[in-house]
Amino acid sequence: MDQIIKDYLDKYSSSLDDNSEVLSVILAAGHGKRIKSERSKMLHTIWGKPSVTRVSLAIKNGLDHCNQVIVVGIKAREVMETVGKQETTIYACQEQQKGTGHATQIALERIKDKIDKIKAIFVFPGDMGLITAQAVQKIKKDFFSSDYDMIIMTGIYQGDPSENYYGRVVRVPAKDINGNESAHTGEVIEIIEFKDILNIDESKGYYIEHAGQKYHFSRKQLLEIPEFNAGVYAFKANAIIDNINRIKTDNVQGEIYLTDLVSILNQNGYKIGISTAQSNEAILGFNIKSVLKEMENIARKMVYNKLKDIITIEDEDDFFIDDDVVERILNLDKDGEAVDIEIGKGVHLGKNVHIKKGVKIEKNTFIEGMVFINEYTYIGSGCSMDNYAGQKISIGRHCQLLTGTVIRGNVTLEDYVRIESGVRITGNNDYPVYIEENVLIKGTTYIFGSYIEKDVEIEHSILKRKRIERIVKKDGSIQAIRYCLPLPEGLDSLSDII
Repeated sequence: MDQIIKDYLDKYSSSLDDNSEVLSVILAAGHGKRIKSERSKMLHTIWGKPSVTRVSLAIKNGLDHCNQVIVVGIKAREVMETVGKQETTIYACQEQQKGTGHATQIALERIKDKIDKIKAIFVFPGDMGLITAQAVQKIKKDFFSSDYDMIIMTGIYQGDPSENYYGRVVRVPAKDINGNESAHTGEVIEIIEFKDILNIDESKGYYIEHAGQKYHFSRKQLLEIPEFNAGVYAFKANAIIDNINRIKTDNVQGEIYLTDLVSILNQNGYKIGISTAQSNEAILGFNIKSVLKEMENIARKMVYNKLKDIITIEDEDDFFIDDDVVERILNLDKDGEAVDIEIGKGVHLGKNVHIKKGVKIEKNTFIEGMVFINEYTYIGSGCSMDNYAGQKISIGRHCQLLTGTVIRGNVTLEDYVRIESGVRITGNNDYPVYIEENVLIKGTTYIFGSYIEKDVEIEHSILKRKRIERIVKKDGSIQAIRYCLPLPEGLDSLSDII
């Protein structure tokens, strides 16, 4: 293994919890050739977060206090950097892509010194970016309330069988090949991958034995099985540890399929069960861009349904509100007060944006970074706010930011500040901007690193690292600032074109 990858594995892995008896494994080694991108498939985002990050968070929330191994491979460094170092999480590297079973072998090898403490092992694909903590909790509940040695999470395919690329769950039919009644009707025999079904000779069909009886399926029958394997599994630790090295590569892909454990465990007297997903959307994975887009649309719909009766969203098909912002809005609603937040078409609210009740944000406004917007503030269309890590934008109560306002970096606006169209305000770590209450800024104005006292009016000015004082004139009015421009520089570089 490359020394750089070894160093990354050490850098981003953390200590495991010695008291935890549950291990989760995320298979995130694949690049995804069909996605046609230089970026790892696992790093393609769904509703603002990389797919593998979403899976990791759902597992941590759904399983509670589990240890986690994330198996990386192609683009390993990028995946580790993106997901980052997390508590009770380590990384393992699958250098060669030899299948899901091989990736799981590598995960178990990575924790071999702690494996005797593990009682249950859950395996998830890293591209299942819509999976929720609730879906994870369901398979956990189904597994621990049963005596099964392995549980498979499945879904029911609704569309054209020829477009169902998932592995089929093959169950024992009512009668065997001799017409005898089966003593095990409905039990899971095995999972057959889609490509392996296509490779079956239609004239011969497919024969399989289970619990002493033999069964036959035509290729058509297998293709038309609606129950599919979602790629999520739960195992009693001894069942997978004692049998995973028995998996062979006798399939079309020549890979070590984790699904082959179903038939292996059946042959060795273990019990296999099913946990049916409550929603096919939660177990959707992607290999192509069109499916990724479909997942993004599903995520948007899920967010809209959470918020539609709490705030006003102008266009349910065109907005982005990060999950963390959604949770903060839901918490506002739990307080029992009217939220009265309005979000226009095309608005983007990033992870660290905090908005209070009565805020109205017009269409196509983009807000990202650490931004706090207080009660009853109005933000017009086409505005933009963002900053770097460690910086903060704070907008007071009853402020008005009109069309096209741009705010960057470290900026504070107190209450009742009005900024008219086209104003740009920037503050950095050394020179933040602070604007006291009741200030009016208008015209083509740019402000950098300045302090503006209350009640001042500024128009058509460029102010860099200035303190603007509140000066009261004899008639009681406040001195306005107009047409303040810096001295020109570089005039010796200019000449007229004749």
